[in-house]
Amino acid sequence: MRYWLMKSEPEAYSIDMLAKDKTTPWTGIRNYQARNFMRDQMSKGDRVLFYHSNCEPPGVVGIAEVSALAYPDETQFDRKSKYYDEKATRENPRWLHVDIKFVKKLRLISLDELRTNKALANMRILARGNRLSITPVDPAEWETITKM
Repeated sequence: MRYWLMKSEPEAYSIDMLAKDKTTPWTGIRNYQARNFMRDQMSKGDRVLFYHSNCEPPGVVGIAEVSALAYPDETQFDRKSKYYDEKATRENPRWLHVDIKFVKKLRLISLDELRTNKALANMRILARGNRLSITPVDPAEWETITKM
């Protein structure tokens, strides 16, 4: 099993929305590295730290689980979607997504709290310039965060 951190702006999709929906396709990823993580490394059952970004305060707010392997993101074919990609075809889709399912809400573990924990010093989300919406989480980091 692998561990991941997946970011979402709470106005777009929050942990409360996932709790209500129970499962959701993680659409709209338009970064090749994040897409490749989903395509090449994510497996059913992998655990996810659900992270609220671009809000005050940002931080980890819940746990989810990968519930379906990567498959084509339909938003790339929808001309009305902000995620439409004119170069994508059904024969050769450029963008994929996984499904995730709700596991549980956590108390907010803020970005500042993550930064002050020495055990998390090498966590990718804390690296300068990291803008990826999906990042791998080391098993020791997962354990540290889930015990906080």
